Formats: sequence, C-alpha cells, structure tokens
Amino acid sequence: MKNKILKRLICSLSLLLVSFSLFSSPIDSLKKDTVPSNGYKIRTIVVDAGHGLRMPYNTEGHFSPGASGSYSYERNVTLAIALKLQKAVEKDMNGVKVVLTRSTEGDVSWEKRSQIANDAKGDLFISLHCNALPDKVIHEHGRRVHVPDHSGRGVLLLVYGFHRTKEEEAAISKNLLGDEDLKESADSGFDPNDPTSVILMNSIKAKYRKQSIHLADLINSEFIEHDGRHSDGVIEQGVLVLCHTAMPSVLVETGFIDNPDDEAYLNSESGQDEVVATIVRALQNYKKEVEEAAE
Repeated sequence: MKNKILKRLICSLSLLLVSFSLFSSPIDSLKKDTVPSNGYKIRTIVVDAGHGLRMPYNTEGHFSPGASGSYSYERNVTLAIALKLQKAVEKDMNGVKVVLTRSTEGDVSWEKRSQIANDAKGDLFISLHCNALPDKVIHEHGRRVHVPDHSGRGVLLLVYGFHRTKEEEAAISKNLLGDEDLKESADSGFDPNDPTSVILMNSIKAKYRKQSIHLADLINSEFIEHDGRHSDGVIEQGVLVLCHTAMPSVLVETGFIDNPDDEAYLNSESGQDEVVATIVRALQNYKKEVEEAAE
C-alpha cells in the first residue's frame, strides 16, 4: 500500500512540475516545449487577514497583536481588505473560489491559518498585513530615549526563503494526494529515504518558491506602475505562515499603519479598493500565464 501511495505522489509531483515549468524560460518557448497538457486551472485562492483580536477562549497556538497607528489597528484594516478581496476575486475571476482564514475580528494562530490553507487545497495563498517601524533610540543628556519613527511608507512583499520543514513536506503530500489516499496510509506518502521521492519533493518546493517570487513581482509592479506607490520591493524571509502553506504564497504589507498618510489611505474606502484592485490585476495576470502554459 505504501508503494502505491508513493507512486501516486511521484506521478502527481511530476505532472505538477510540468505545469510549473512556467517562469523557467520565456512563455512562447515554453508553450512549444511543454508537450503534456494537464489542463491545470487556478480554482482556489486562500486570503489571510493578518492578526486579529485575541479572544478569551482562544488560547492555543502562536498569536501576535499586530501593528497599530494613531487611531486604527492592523487587524481591522487587513480584515476589511480581505473581505473586499474575496468579493472582487470571485466577481472578476471566473471559476475561482476564495477561502478566508478569518472572517471575524477574532484572531487565528498562524498554525491554524496554514492548516486552513492546506485543507482547502489552495492554489495560492495571499496574506495581508500592515507594516510599522520600531522606535528609534536616541541619546539625550546621557540617556537612551525611544522616539517613534513614522518615516516608513508604501508597500513591501515577502516570500519564504529556504525554511521548509518535514511538516511542510507532509502538507505538500496531502495537497497532491488527497484525503482518500491518506486514509489508506498511516503516513503522508512521502518517503524521505527514497531518492526519487526526495528529488521530486525538493523540486516542487523550489518551484513553489519560484512561483511565489513571480507572483510577488507581479503584485509589486502593479503597486508601483499602476498606483504610483512607493515600494521596498520583494524580500525573502522565513515567515512561518508562508513556510507552512503547501502552495505558492505571498505576504503583502499594504502600507505603514504608523505613518499618518499611509494610515489614512489604508482606512479609506478608496485606498482599500485600490489595494484590492491591484492585487486582483496581478492575480489575473498570474492565472493567465499559468493556465496558458498548461494548455
């Protein structure tokens, strides 16, 4: 039974690698070189509203209160944008369903957020956040004084670096094999002692990372070129919620909530609508590229 599960995993990984050959070379040449057609479609996007209000009954997992501005909180801004993004994606991207990691003010641990994304077998994971700078430390009359730093502005895109774990490999296996297959096996189907399985698993992890960077670049370009916003670029970090999602994943820092101008923008209907429209345009471009390469 284990060999049967492993063979199915290898087959699934091989097919997925064919569809993920996109971005390894120019689009036109890929269309000619990619002979197999698996009809890959992006059907499920997981949208994660960063942080949330810690509820008394919610004591398990790792939580973070998030950033705050002079009158608003990251958790409220991210939820408002996430709800709008869900509606916009399902309206403007035919056949795509959006799964939210939270739809109320209550916080959800990063472990649960990753689990929700993996259980939904998402094709993409978008985590929404607001940025903030730590206080500056200056010296006055021989004393260290903390002074708020409101100089940060604009957007930042984060993707995971090489920080995956064995738990992530199990999540990838689950996403590709399916629940029914897992019920037939006590393990995830991935054998760390099998060279072929290890090679394919490492390949799919590298492809997820490459896809994440490309999606982040598309979103970043839309922010800069269409909206004229300042950007600190695309940075690789070992963000836990990204590292544990078994799919291409991007964290979007939508602005600096501790900057008065950015805070006003992020709390306005027009600002939130612009952020949503920008992400949707990037997702549409990404979806078009991936699906055309799989035809």
